[in-house]
Amino acid sequence: MPSEREVAERIVREIKALGQRLRLMHVCGTHQDTLVKHGLQPLLSEAGVHIVQGPGCPVCVTTPREIEEARALALGGASVTAFGDMMNVPGPNGSLFSAREEGADVRIVYSITDAVAMARESPSKRSVFMGVGFETTAPSTAVALLSNPPDNFFILSCHRVVPPALEAIIQMGEVRLDGLIEPGHVSTIIGTRPYVGISKRWKIPQVVAGFEPLDLMMAVLMLARQKSQGRGEVENEYSRVVRPEGNVKALKAMREAFEPCDVAWRGFPTIPGSGMALRPKLAAHDARREFEDVLAPVSEMDFPEPRGCICGEVLRGVVESDECPLFGKACTPEHPVGPCMVSYEGSCNILYKYKGK
Repeated sequence: MPSEREVAERIVREIKALGQRLRLMHVCGTHQDTLVKHGLQPLLSEAGVHIVQGPGCPVCVTTPREIEEARALALGGASVTAFGDMMNVPGPNGSLFSAREEGADVRIVYSITDAVAMARESPSKRSVFMGVGFETTAPSTAVALLSNPPDNFFILSCHRVVPPALEAIIQMGEVRLDGLIEPGHVSTIIGTRPYVGISKRWKIPQVVAGFEPLDLMMAVLMLARQKSQGRGEVENEYSRVVRPEGNVKALKAMREAFEPCDVAWRGFPTIPGSGMALRPKLAAHDARREFEDVLAPVSEMDFPEPRGCICGEVLRGVVESDECPLFGKACTPEHPVGPCMVSYEGSCNILYKYKGK
């Protein structure tokens, strides 16, 4: 049986033989980690392939407005819970951590189950969970909402769906793309079918990929084959996990709990149908309804990006992380200027972690 190295070398040889010059985009922080950690980009560059990261970091695409909403809720007296890598993302007036330093009740949780339990333990205090993430984490939020949560529990929904963002990137036309490497985690939930319309409309090859180095390299080879044959289809490299129909139960829960809404992504204009708003039947747990008066001032604020930060351009694949003049200097994981340096799925954080190793 050939070793992984031998298989990788065989893949590279076949890509080279196809004679393609490809610019590909993935939309997954774990793919970026695999790409950088294992030094795949230099290897693929020899075969004429360059891969850029798109908006595949859910923390990174969360907007300054949403961060300020969470801060306003916390400073307004609510107990705010969120995942750890959301806490240090800087907003226009500070982060959730800085709100805690100002006396707000802000807590890290490892699951929405923890957040619901905290609300039950303090029934006299209103508790808000900041729901961040794509179709990977949204099902757990949906299940919590549909499982009779306590009356004092609310969701600040910052959830987003991936396919509309892919359409937006293609439509914007800032970056020439020869193919898309689709995220394995998201695709486990939504399946492969939501990508089909994108390939039909734009004639662009797509491959759903797993997270091991050979998964990513095989996905590149599959895209190169499609390109050389003039095809633009959806293929599934991660078939050991991903099915065309996805996770039917998770999709059903999301449909019952959320309805599509238009929402902005960091670095993007408003993307139609890319957000998840709570359905009217769950309005009693919607933080934006319950705390409308607290959040009203936030709706009137302007939200410029931090001076010198180009996270928006990084998330659109226009520039690489180390092209930012702040990278590794004014902006580090200890003192981040933008979210791409904060989140473990952010390309700046990943490059900083492995650079020179």
